[in-house]
Amino acid sequence: MEIKKKKTEQGSIVVVENVFHYKQVLPLRIGDNVIGRKVLGTSINTPIDTVEPSIDTRHCIIRVQRNKRGELQYILRDAPSGTGTFFMNNILRDQDRIRLSDGDIITIGATTLILRAANSQDEDE
Repeated sequence: MEIKKKKTEQGSIVVVENVFHYKQVLPLRIGDNVIGRKVLGTSINTPIDTVEPSIDTRHCIIRVQRNKRGELQYILRDAPSGTGTFFMNNILRDQDRIRLSDGDIITIGATTLILRAANSQDEDE
């Protein structure tokens, strides 16, 4: 029997440089992917398994949607969080909505997230 890696159709977030835990790959879904620290009793759909206190239980949100051409788009915003969400070393303001591309780096607390788009090919729009 052949074992294949499950490929996520909407992309994923790779959690790295997390000094409190291990590398994780979190699949993304169409709609709002609420990212934060996994805590018993919280209702988020993209939890990070960590004890890092600088990551809120609702830290940031990546919205996955299709544009008019049917292509996936990834839009980042802060949840809002206590310590902020950083994109390209710039902290997001509450009203900021950042369009992400494959390989983009997001920092929350002491943890780095890397977007892996559904088609990990670089395409200019």
